Amino acid sequence: MTICITSTGSSLDAQVDPRFGRAAWFLFVDQDSLELKEAIENPNVNAMGGAGIQSAQLVAERGAQVLITGSLGPNAVTALSAAGTKVVTGVHGISCREAAERLKEGKLSPQDPGQISPGPAHAGMGKGGGRMGGFGTMPSSPGFSSKEEEISALREEMEFIKGRVEYITKRLQELEK
Repeated sequence: MTICITSTGSSLDAQVDPRFGRAAWFLFVDQDSLELKEAIENPNVNAMGGAGIQSAQLVAERGAQVLITGSLGPNAVTALSAAGTKVVTGVHGISCREAAERLKEGKLSPQDPGQISPGPAHAGMGKGGGRMGGFGTMPSSPGFSSKEEEISALREEMEFIKGRVEYITKRLQELEK
């Protein structure tokens, strides 16, 4: 079975990217061997709109039966559901290798996307729309039902930003050689 993991980099040692539609990379991994089959730099990172749907199409075209990510927007949920791709959300702060291992060990449970509630972090991801430096919603954004939910979203946002800085730093080093 093929799984797709949103990633901040092109290897299994990179961190899980908490975003789906605008994740830096998609890693396609064989669940049985835990070997990386393919790493695709996300062509939708800077899309004006529709990044979630376009990314869901890319994942479905590559035949992933399970997606591991932090959160998804409602359009991505719909597209993944139509493709029959199961989803594991809420994963961040660990390597892609660890996420794949946890799935194989049964410590992560895939769900039908129709059972997933889109996270508040997807709001405002299009061009403009309250973005702060291109990294998601501003901390003062309304829409959180509790203080704990906002704390969780802010921690997720912080992990995303850390991952992007790590990726950008590494890429700059590669290009400057």
